[in-house]
Amino acid sequence: MRSIALSLVVSIAVGLTGCGRHAGPAGAGVLKVASQRGGTRALMEAAGALNGAPYKVEWSEFPSAQTLLEALGAQAVDAGAVGDAPFMFAYANGARIKAVQALQSDASGGGTAILVPTGSPIQTAADLKGRRIATGRGSVGHYLVLLVLEREHLKPSDVTLVFLSPGDAKAALEAGSVDAWATWGSYVALATQQDHARIVADSRGLLSGVAFEAASDQAIAGKHAMLDDFLHRLAQAERWSAAHSDAYAQALAADTGLPLEIARQTVQRARIQAVPIDSRITAQEQSTLSHFQAAGVISRVPDISAALDPSFNDAVGP
Repeated sequence: MRSIALSLVVSIAVGLTGCGRHAGPAGAGVLKVASQRGGTRALMEAAGALNGAPYKVEWSEFPSAQTLLEALGAQAVDAGAVGDAPFMFAYANGARIKAVQALQSDASGGGTAILVPTGSPIQTAADLKGRRIATGRGSVGHYLVLLVLEREHLKPSDVTLVFLSPGDAKAALEAGSVDAWATWGSYVALATQQDHARIVADSRGLLSGVAFEAASDQAIAGKHAMLDDFLHRLAQAERWSAAHSDAYAQALAADTGLPLEIARQTVQRARIQAVPIDSRITAQEQSTLSHFQAAGVISRVPDISAALDPSFNDAVGP
């Protein structure tokens, strides 16, 4: 199935073949890249973005940003894409990592949401008071819960957060051991389409829509040219996905086993483009850290400039 779907995009993806303008300096070697399920790997393979790369990419797949960031912090991988909230949470807790490329999605897509079962008495975000909400600690879902509570003039202590992996959170919601689930991406589409969960709040008007390709300090120091080339190819792949969303959705469905309609919804809600790390991004991430600190999630706000590495900004360009 996967080979059939990928064959549909070969003629489009061929335009990306040999797209690495930094291919010469990158030289031979191995870049270890982490991907969440249906994430960077699916995109790069669908777009053919690594065709002609003068180095090898070794992929590792992870079920969540938390496990990916643990591997990145342990230097088991060189780079990987995560949301800005989990990146900032990990950085504030001492991970030796940096954001090397910003990935901006259209925040109007509502790709992160708080879900309740179809028969739940919870009708609005205000009804979450006193309820148990499952999400990942430091995740974009966790951050959305904090922002929704603030909007509703509620405190973090007004709810009970239950920190679980996406699979365990889904099971807990179905079993009734939690009242709501704050999650993201294809998990939202699957829960609403297949399990008939309802959305009581989503990210529209609350989240910035920023994610990061992050890298370990060790990889930045020792594999800078390879990273630069990879980020250039990633930026081109993001542009390709925006122009060929249906072809990307077909490849995503084949790679992950998602139903095609769910894959299409996931692609449409994401609509990610690579952008430079600049003062706008810095200000947004300062706000993220400040919210985490105010909620008692982190004890201090570290130097934000040390978390963001703009030395790869040229890779964003064509």
